[in-house]
Amino acid sequence: MTDKQVAMVIDLNKCIGCQACTAACKSLWTDEPGQEYMLWNNVETKPGPGYPRYWEDGGGGWNETGTGLKPGVLPPKEDHGEEIALNHQAVYFDGTETRLQQERPMGKGANWDEDTSSGDYPNNYHFYVPRLCNHCTKPACLEACPVRAIYKREADGIVLVDQDTCQGFRECNKACPYDKVYFNYMSGKSQKCIFCFPRLEEGVAPACARQCPGRLRFVGFLEDANGPIDKLVNQWRVALPLHPEYGTEPNIFYVPPILPPKFDDKGNFVADDDPRVPMEYLRSLFGPKVDAALITLHEEMEKKQTGQNSELMDLLIAKEWKSLFGIPDVKVA
Repeated sequence: MTDKQVAMVIDLNKCIGCQACTAACKSLWTDEPGQEYMLWNNVETKPGPGYPRYWEDGGGGWNETGTGLKPGVLPPKEDHGEEIALNHQAVYFDGTETRLQQERPMGKGANWDEDTSSGDYPNNYHFYVPRLCNHCTKPACLEACPVRAIYKREADGIVLVDQDTCQGFRECNKACPYDKVYFNYMSGKSQKCIFCFPRLEEGVAPACARQCPGRLRFVGFLEDANGPIDKLVNQWRVALPLHPEYGTEPNIFYVPPILPPKFDDKGNFVADDDPRVPMEYLRSLFGPKVDAALITLHEEMEKKQTGQNSELMDLLIAKEWKSLFGIPDVKVA
């Protein structure tokens, strides 16, 4: 059991896929040998295969009764994408080239099919989903580890891998249905997102949240009734976990996307109750509660548009950046 559970809410209606969060995480945490292919945080285009490729088909998580783990498979390293080589040496040291260039074969990078839409013009659609370790309440990776190298911190529920205890059995890699535990082929250890706990301990928000220019990541504790997480998850119920059917009880939540209404062939809005993103697809991502969440979002948006007050919209707009972070004494990093 944990004393508190730190959590994050990500508003998908504000994400523009700029990858600032990915860059912030990558530069801070995964610059050691064997970590080149790791993106503890990534932003993927949906619908799409994601990162690692087709991670949603890899199994893992808990069975329907929550009493045992589902079998999972190890994603091959190439499904994480290949490291992209830049001609640093030729430009900066040899003087044989004047421009920095990279070679990126089609389909070889981590962002498979980035910005690729689904559906038919003019009503095609896509949206962005930032992903990181969910620091689950019921982590399958922890249950699967034969040497108990994975644990949840009592103070905040952050899930960590003890590098001294890990023996590289990779059972955690198989068990995580989100494929957010990585294997370091150099050290022979499993590694993952640590929710920037050294920053958190100093009252500073995680790098992915603090560096986000769109102010779309809320950070705080689920138990804080006055904090943004409880309001969005438990009070307004507009923030939902990704793939709740996996049974791990994730603590990363998402405000589902609302795209523009549909158009007819002449470019006029169509009065259609069906959203641009098919509800069937949204339910496959966020479960059946997404219907009620979208209704609430639409109702509160209409209030704001007609000049009425909306606590929910004011919270999601986040005009003051510190309102995103329900952490004691958050400092500017």
